[in-house]
Amino acid sequence: QVQLVESGGGLVEPGGSLRLSCKTSGIIFGLYTMYWFRQPPGKERELVARISNGAATDYANSVKGRFTVSEDVFKKTFDLQMASLKPEDTAVYFCRADDGWSGGSYWGQGTQVTVGS
Repeated sequence: QVQLVESGGGLVEPGGSLRLSCKTSGIIFGLYTMYWFRQPPGKERELVARISNGAATDYANSVKGRFTVSEDVFKKTFDLQMASLKPEDTAVYFCRADDGWSGGSYWGQGTQVTVGS
């Protein structure tokens, strides 16, 4: 059974950094495409970044050069390192895993990131 649990959110000042972590169970890294999405207040959920085939990464234009995704196979975590944070990065951040074999898609419960002073 696939389970995803996000952590690491919080309040940070503009220009600051945060590291989000998605603790996984039931995932075989490399066979799943892993995503970070976010949902700003009053807006639709949007793609932030993803890793496919365990290595290929892709980022939204709004976060390129500031955010970095990574997988830790031993810890079974999928992380999002965020730097140079802006108020517009304020959102609930969600982890998602897509099973390339079954087509199943799994979401975490989300973690709140607030960028402000």
